[in-house]
Amino acid sequence: MLNDSNLFNNSELGKTAQAIRWLDNELQLLDQRILPHQVEYRTLANADETARAITNMVVRGAPAIGITAAYGIALAARNNDNLDSAYRTLAASRPTAVNLFWALERMENVQPQTFSALLTEAQAIHSEDIQGNLRLGQLGAGLIAENSQIYTHCNAGALATGGYGTALGVIRSAFAADKLTQVYAGETRPWLQGARLTAWELMQDNIPVKLCAEGAAAQLFRQGNVDWLIVGADRIAANGDVANKIGTYGLALLAKHHGIKVMIAAPTSTIDMQTATGDDIEIEQRHPSEMTHHQGQAIAPAGCEAINPAFDITPAELIDVIATEKGLILQPSNETIAMLMSR
Repeated sequence: MLNDSNLFNNSELGKTAQAIRWLDNELQLLDQRILPHQVEYRTLANADETARAITNMVVRGAPAIGITAAYGIALAARNNDNLDSAYRTLAASRPTAVNLFWALERMENVQPQTFSALLTEAQAIHSEDIQGNLRLGQLGAGLIAENSQIYTHCNAGALATGGYGTALGVIRSAFAADKLTQVYAGETRPWLQGARLTAWELMQDNIPVKLCAEGAAAQLFRQGNVDWLIVGADRIAANGDVANKIGTYGLALLAKHHGIKVMIAAPTSTIDMQTATGDDIEIEQRHPSEMTHHQGQAIAPAGCEAINPAFDITPAELIDVIATEKGLILQPSNETIAMLMSR
């Protein structure tokens, strides 16, 4: 049976604290809501607490959500709780990230449904995610030219995955190969994952990063300062349409207008061959208070209404490449994605 020393004994993983830990038969999550000013782990006792942690953004990022849900099932088995109820509760925690349902299905297929067998499978999912991210990071970085500058959005790093990162995995690998001169991190409102998490992660690894206001991206692109837009994904449809953090679609449009290449970095567990196009992906609508308040403080007039979609859809025609652990998908389409997924 794996433990954390096995999972993270790799110098390439960088200095960033791990988002998910299984220690002494307990699930511990780094509370990402209070980063970067506080580094605090929360110990979860059961599947209900795990589901709430996913819903309330203690942990976020599609791969990390899937890994966390898998451990939540292991917790239910450890406690001799009703497993059917645990699967339902965790499946309802967030609707858009397909890795959640992929991981739960994989856990359901484990026989027997005992604590030992389920924990072994959860740890395998965790370990495979790290190794897959290392691979896709290297593949994606192979497309980056020397002296490149990259713009990224939200957080698709160690904090959003098992421990290395998808978009930040490509960035880490490109930096290790001396190909990068600058990374720009978009703020990513309203949760500010780019400002709070991505900038923090890159600074931990001494990768040059500058924070960019949401409204400044267009001017930055216009000045010719960016070579690649590299982001992660929460769900990729069979035709190559991508659901990712709200704001990605607009950035992809800007990138195409300015001749900047667009890379999606995601494991194949994020590709949903059962979803035909982006129009079929459910977009999570979060509470309006996340827009009207910040850390409990009102930033909008009392009674102001707000919309708060957590994700948007970037059409495949705006994407140059999807980097996965199985290989690169150039000019994503039904045909190129099906070809890679059949390997």
